[in-house]
Amino acid sequence: MLDSIHLLDDNELTSLLRGGDETAYTEIYNRYWDKLYFIAHKLLKDTDAAEEIVQEVFLVLWKKKEALNIRYLPQYLASITRYSVYRYLAKEKQYKAQENTLGILNAASSVELNIDDKILLEFITDLSNKLPEKCRLVFQYNKLQDRSIIDIAETLNISQKTAEGHLTKALRIIRANLVNSMNSFLLFVAIYLLFKR
Repeated sequence: MLDSIHLLDDNELTSLLRGGDETAYTEIYNRYWDKLYFIAHKLLKDTDAAEEIVQEVFLVLWKKKEALNIRYLPQYLASITRYSVYRYLAKEKQYKAQENTLGILNAASSVELNIDDKILLEFITDLSNKLPEKCRLVFQYNKLQDRSIIDIAETLNISQKTAEGHLTKALRIIRANLVNSMNSFLLFVAIYLLFKR
């Protein structure tokens, strides 16, 4: 089993992890550490903080292994990493630096953040599943899997401009649905996560 563990797909690894298989956990760690570090570092521009956050994500993954209900492992891990970054920024009071980009925060505000990652992820995923097919694919590939527009265009066999158009349309629809469906705090968090550049 040890020699063939790297041949297993994510669903098989997740199933083994749920049962407490340390080898499966190590394989997931080795398979996704670099990708999650890239996400965290891209947002924080801080090597030590990015490494700390990725370690925290994997620690949480192990602690909650028995309760896991993951449909798509890369999406789940990427989303949890983003949320961990956001909590880190809030804790360090660095989110004020994001104020110009977000256009939402009051510079003097102090918000205690406590996000239910799973609920927010499922809410955003459910909203995106209602999009037209191409819009949905572009949105999920870009925002939930951190794939570039160029990569997405090649995958879907469409032009980069068309992919950008689909993403713009998807973000417009998602934004409208978020405004209608969520309280102001969750709306702020979702906008930060989804519409950051």
